[in-house]
Amino acid sequence: MTDPGRLTRRSFVGVGLASLAACALRRGGASIAPAHPRPSAAQLRWQRDELAMFLHFGVNTFTDREWGDGREDPAIFAPTALDAMQWARAARDAGFRALILTAKHHDGFCLWPTETTQHSVARSPWRGGGGDVVREFVDACHATGLRAGLYLSPWDRNHPAYGDSPRYNDVYVAQLTELLTRYGRIAEVWFDGANGEGPDGRRQVYDWPRIWGTVRRLQPEAVIFSDAGPDVRWCGNERGVAGDPNWSTIDPAAVPYPGADAPGVTDALQHGAPGGSVWRPAEVDVSIRPGWFHHASEDGKVRTVENLVELYFTSVGRNGKLLLNVPPTREGLLHPTDVARLAGFREARERMFARDLAAAARRGVSRDGSVTLELPRAATIGIARLGEDIARGQSVARYALEGAGDDGSWHTLVEGTTIGYAKLDRFPATTVRRVRLRVVESAGAPGPLTVQLFA
Repeated sequence: MTDPGRLTRRSFVGVGLASLAACALRRGGASIAPAHPRPSAAQLRWQRDELAMFLHFGVNTFTDREWGDGREDPAIFAPTALDAMQWARAARDAGFRALILTAKHHDGFCLWPTETTQHSVARSPWRGGGGDVVREFVDACHATGLRAGLYLSPWDRNHPAYGDSPRYNDVYVAQLTELLTRYGRIAEVWFDGANGEGPDGRRQVYDWPRIWGTVRRLQPEAVIFSDAGPDVRWCGNERGVAGDPNWSTIDPAAVPYPGADAPGVTDALQHGAPGGSVWRPAEVDVSIRPGWFHHASEDGKVRTVENLVELYFTSVGRNGKLLLNVPPTREGLLHPTDVARLAGFREARERMFARDLAAAARRGVSRDGSVTLELPRAATIGIARLGEDIARGQSVARYALEGAGDDGSWHTLVEGTTIGYAKLDRFPATTVRRVRLRVVESAGAPGPLTVQLFA
């Protein structure tokens, strides 16, 4: 998954775009932003899914590598028990609502029978040379009610046209067209800025307007992910940590194209901008294992349930969406340890959020959008889930959550920056009778705010 462009971007030091943009804020919820972007219906569906699963699978699975070089013999791709329904059921049972498959990684090996290259499943012994992983994957998603997404790496270390920009762009668009016309509805198309050298050091120049336009034409309801969107942006790291603050709006000039290397790119990806002119929320990608492809040597290094819960707080709980990679084995199955951790992750979330102690509270709203809740009885709380109605945009830039006991005196439980779709806060367990969410700063007139409280 990691590519040279991403490694380069990690070395840049941001110039504080989020801090500069914050100067446009006004205290007390007053709005001075000239524009107030809102999500499209597709972006709203994408955000509300909260959890998606990435599946890195291909020749790397059989060579025990992370990056293939494109010289692999297609015959090595020979899963003995591939079961895409097992992938989909494990995801659905863990509460995930979408899956994304690496239809092609940097090695150029295509998991579908394509007319654009011989480096594909059609030249492997799997299913007698008649197999199609993408077909089985998409069918399994649709059968289990999950949204299907596809990742088509722009970098291709196998195809001889790579580096001859016009010629390879034709090849790439042809591959994309196959994927978006053969398999029914695709919910997300995933791109990155991976761009290694082609033959003789030739550098490929991707035609991103044409690429994105192809998706818009063939799958108009799909969201497009890349560093630069245009619908969903990368969060700026592969650690599973969204920025704080994290605005769903961004200045498109800050990240002009996927893989762009410029001062401030990482800061813009992490934080967005309160005065940003486009709605481009952050997807937070991370692997359940140290690597992105399955390696038997990592079977004992799968993330714990506790760590997965922490990732939920630093992704979904920071106005992002979690994209968790769970790679199939050489057999073509998710490893039992990974499946067990996914199940434990769901059980932990269900225990944690089983009872909203604010559900029966009396609610009052002030003119600046602040919310006061009076609970039916005193309750001990330690977790809050806050939310804005993002269908109206995102406004809150700074807030304070306060509580009062039976004596009526208010004290701060936690302070934070942005809220957006969801903000999850943990704080020392406190017994309260009243709770107040106070809007301290905003980038627009705050819409309805939700407050949920848990023990």
